[in-house]
Amino acid sequence: MPKTNDDQNLRRAIWLVAALNFGYFWIEFTVAQSIGSVSLFADSIDFLEDTAINLLILLGLGFSLRNRARLGMTLAGILLLPGMATLWMAWEKFHAMTPPDALSLTLTGGGALIVNLSCAFLLTRYRHHSGSLTRAAFLSARNDAAANVAIIATGFVTAVTLSPWPDLVVGLGIFLLNLDAAREVYLAARREKNDDEITATP
Repeated sequence: MPKTNDDQNLRRAIWLVAALNFGYFWIEFTVAQSIGSVSLFADSIDFLEDTAINLLILLGLGFSLRNRARLGMTLAGILLLPGMATLWMAWEKFHAMTPPDALSLTLTGGGALIVNLSCAFLLTRYRHHSGSLTRAAFLSARNDAAANVAIIATGFVTAVTLSPWPDLVVGLGIFLLNLDAAREVYLAARREKNDDEITATP
């Protein structure tokens, strides 16, 4: 079946989103390690997870409804990975309660926000295209942008309070965002699976 212009545009958008996510992962991960930030660490792993999700979506765009549903359920599990990394980093932080550098936290969060808003904008028109697959990419970009706003605010609060707690709280908030996104993608995939079973019933 020949690809439509819409399909080709979607593929180009997803390639670009994957490249942006992979590039900024290295920036945010490096800063997170250097300043000991839980929220930046969680967000950097999230950028890497988003790269993997978008590459998997490119593989799944030509799949049948049933196989797209299966891949959507797999992506729901992948969405949980950054949250697990966040919980581990938060646990480690409890043993070294030092605040991250506020300026680096704020500037890096601002850069991440620009990247994620760009990705969300690129994917907005396709968020209902191919069901749970592109919905996974759109939800990731949307949730990441919300997390970045919180990270920027955390930088300002940390500068005033010199406390490690804002960074920890935002890191755990990122975990909850990913948990909700995983739930939404899983439910969308289940609906696709049910639709396929109804269609296949003679």
